[in-house]
Amino acid sequence: ERKRSSRETQRRYKRPENIQHTVKVERGAKTRKRFASRGAPEGSEMCEMEKWVCEYCTYANYPSAIKCTMCKGQKPLLNEDIFRLNPSPPPGHLGTLIESSTLSLSNSNLTNAASGPSSAHEARNKWHCAMCTYQNWPRAQRCTQCHTKRDADVHNMQEHLKTLSIRRSDPDLMASNRSSPFGSATNLSGSRANLSGNAAAARVSPSEGRQAQALAAAKWQCAWCTFENWPKSLKCSMCARSRDSQAATPPPEHAQATLVSPQSPLGALPASPDRDLSADESAATNVVGKRSQQRSMEASNNCDAHQERRLRQLRRQADWNWLNACMGVVENNIGAVETYLACGGNPGRSLTINEVTLLNRNSAFDVGHTLIHLAIRFHREEMLPMLLAQISGSGPGIKRVPSYVAPDLAADIRRHFAAFLRIRKGAFSCHYVNEHATFALPAEIEELPLAIQEQLFDELLDRDAQKQLENPPPALNWSLEITARLGSRLMVLWNRSAGDCLLDSAMQATWGVFDRDNVLRRALADSLHQCGHLFYPRWKEYEMIQASLLHFTLAEAQWEEDWNTLLSLASQPGSSLEQLHIFALAHILRRPIIVYGVKYVKSFRGEDIGYARFEGLYLPFLWEQSFCIRSPISLGYTRGHFSALVPTEAYSRIEGARDDAEDVTFLPLMDCEMKLLPIHFLTEAEMGREEAIMRQWLDVCITEGGLMVAQQRLHKRPLLVAQMLEEWLNHYRRIAQVISAPFARRPQLTGYLSDGDTDEE
Repeated sequence: ERKRSSRETQRRYKRPENIQHTVKVERGAKTRKRFASRGAPEGSEMCEMEKWVCEYCTYANYPSAIKCTMCKGQKPLLNEDIFRLNPSPPPGHLGTLIESSTLSLSNSNLTNAASGPSSAHEARNKWHCAMCTYQNWPRAQRCTQCHTKRDADVHNMQEHLKTLSIRRSDPDLMASNRSSPFGSATNLSGSRANLSGNAAAARVSPSEGRQAQALAAAKWQCAWCTFENWPKSLKCSMCARSRDSQAATPPPEHAQATLVSPQSPLGALPASPDRDLSADESAATNVVGKRSQQRSMEASNNCDAHQERRLRQLRRQADWNWLNACMGVVENNIGAVETYLACGGNPGRSLTINEVTLLNRNSAFDVGHTLIHLAIRFHREEMLPMLLAQISGSGPGIKRVPSYVAPDLAADIRRHFAAFLRIRKGAFSCHYVNEHATFALPAEIEELPLAIQEQLFDELLDRDAQKQLENPPPALNWSLEITARLGSRLMVLWNRSAGDCLLDSAMQATWGVFDRDNVLRRALADSLHQCGHLFYPRWKEYEMIQASLLHFTLAEAQWEEDWNTLLSLASQPGSSLEQLHIFALAHILRRPIIVYGVKYVKSFRGEDIGYARFEGLYLPFLWEQSFCIRSPISLGYTRGHFSALVPTEAYSRIEGARDDAEDVTFLPLMDCEMKLLPIHFLTEAEMGREEAIMRQWLDVCITEGGLMVAQQRLHKRPLLVAQMLEEWLNHYRRIAQVISAPFARRPQLTGYLSDGDTDEE
C-alpha cells in the first residue's frame, strides 16, 4: 500500500498541472483514483485535487475556504511553511535552499520534496497497534480502536528524538530531488550504511520546523498529552501534570542532524554512532531524576514564597518600638529601651512566637522572654534598675502581695506555722494548730497618696472576684449598715489560680501567706485518712439528706467510691477540693469558717448550669467547743475559685500609743434575702436548730437593722507578720517619695580652696 501510494504520488508530481499544489496526501490520491474509476469529468477531478487538507483534523477543504469547515483551523500558507524550514538563513547566501523573495516554478519540486506536507509526513509515521494492527497518529498515546498503550520503546524513541535543522543547501541534493523527490528520503531507523548513502537527502517536514520554532520560543511540551505550554506555566494547561524539565531544554548540538555544505563531500559526513542501551537507560534515569528534582524545587519555592508573604504580613503588623527595645537589650543600646518606655510600653511584655520569628535570632530570643529576662541573661546591669523601677510603678496585671515583697519572711512564717501543727492523742487523732492568727490589711495604707493606694489595691486584690461577689444578687458587702456604719467591709485577696486556692486562701486569712510548701494540704490529707471513721459517717449522712431532697439515692458502693475520690484529691497537690475539705480545715484551724459565694455555677456564656453549694457555715463539730475559738475566718467562692476575705484595720489603731484593745469585724450570718446561711454537715437530729448552733459556736449579735452577725476579733499581729507588712508598706512609701520629689534637684555647690590644701581638707 505504501509503495503504491508512493508511485502514485510520484506520478502526480511529474504532471505539470500539479506542480503548483502545496499539499498532497494519500487521501487526495485515493480520491482522484475514486473519481477516475467512476468516470468523473476532468473539471470535478481538478476541483477535488485542488482541495487543501487541514493540519488538525485532515478534512479536505475547497481552495476558496480560508478556514477548515470542520474544526475552523487556519489554512496553511506556502510561504509560512517555507520560512519555518530555516528560521535564520544566512543573509546574502546564494546557495540558500529557501528564498523568501520569490517562488519560481522550476524549484517547486525541490520545495515539495524538502518540505513535504506535515499531514503526509505524519501519515507515513503512523504507528501500528500491537493488538489490533490499527494505524494510529504519531501523537496518540493509546490505540484509537482498542485503547492499548503505545509500545514503550517506540514512545521513548520518539520522545527523545531531536528535531532536524537545515543549515546549508546542496546542489547534488537539488538534482536528486528533481529527479526523484522521495527516493532519497532518510530513514531514521535505518542502518549506518543507509544513513551515509542518503544523509544528504534528509528532509524536514513543516510540522517538525514548527516544533523547532516552538522550542526556540521556549515553550515546553507536556510528556503526557503533548500540549505545548507557555514557559511560565508550572503545570500543563490540558492535563494538569507537572512541568517536564526536558521539554523546555533545547536539544544539544550533538543530537542535531544537519545537511552538509556544497563544499564538503558526501563521504565526509560523520557516521552515526551505534546506539548504546545503557546510555538510554541512564538518560531515562536522568529524566526521572530531573523531574523529581524540579518538583522538590517547585515545592521548596512555594514554601519560600509562602514564608516570605507571612513575614511581610508580620512586618506590617509588628510593634517595632517593642522589637527594637528587645534588640537594644541584646546589643546594649539603652536608647531603644528608653524610647519604648517613653512611648508607654509595658516592661513586663513578653515575646510571642511571631515576634521571635521576626527577630530571627533563636540564640538570643525565646517565646515568653521579657526585657528583664533579656537584661539578666546578657548582664545589662545598667538597664535592670530602670526596668525594675518601671515594673514597680506599673499597675494592672502585676500582683505584688506581701509574701512576694518579703519572700524570706514569708518562708519563716510558713516554717513557724508548720512548727505549731500538732496531732491530738486519742480516738480523734486530727491535726490542729496550737497558735491562732487573723490577717487584716494594715491601717497605714490610708497614709499613702490616693494614687499609690489605688496601685496597691490593684496589685493586692482580686478585682474580678470582688466584682462577681458584689454583683446582684450580692453575696458580699451588701449591707450598708455593716460596711459603712460598722466599718466591716471585706476585701478579696488575690491568690494562685490553681487547685491549691482553698488552702492558699485559708493561709492568707490567718497568716497572710500562701501554702507553697503544702504544709496545710499534708495535714488535711493525714487528718482525713487517720480520722476517716469519724468524718465518713457525718459526711455520708449529710450527703444522703441532700440527695433525698433531689429525689435520688446511692448504693453503698457508690458512697465508698466517692469517699475514696475525696481522699485522693486531698493528697494530690494542685487538685480541686470540695465541701468535705473545708469541713476538715475547720477542725485543723480549730475555728469556724464562713464561705460567701455565688449560688449558681455559670457557663462561659453566663448561663446558670447548677447550684454552687459552697456558701454557708462550716463548724468543727468533732472537737469540743472549749477546744476551739469563736472568732471565724471568711472565704469567698466564685466559679470554682476560693479567695480570702479580710477586713482593714481601723485607723484609730495607729493614733498615739497603741493599746492591746481588740478590733472587731462583723461578719453577716444572713444573705441579702435575710435568710440564715446554711450550716454544712449537720446530722438529721441537728436539723431545725441552726440559729441555736450558731450562737453555740460563734459570738453572735444582732445589729440595729435586725441582722445576725458574727464577731471576728483581730488580735495583735504576730511579729513575723508585722515585719512582712512593714517591708511591704515600705515599698509603696518609696514609690510615694519618688512621685512627690521634684523632677530636677538643685546641684550641690562645691567650693575649692585657692591655697595648697586638698579639697578634702
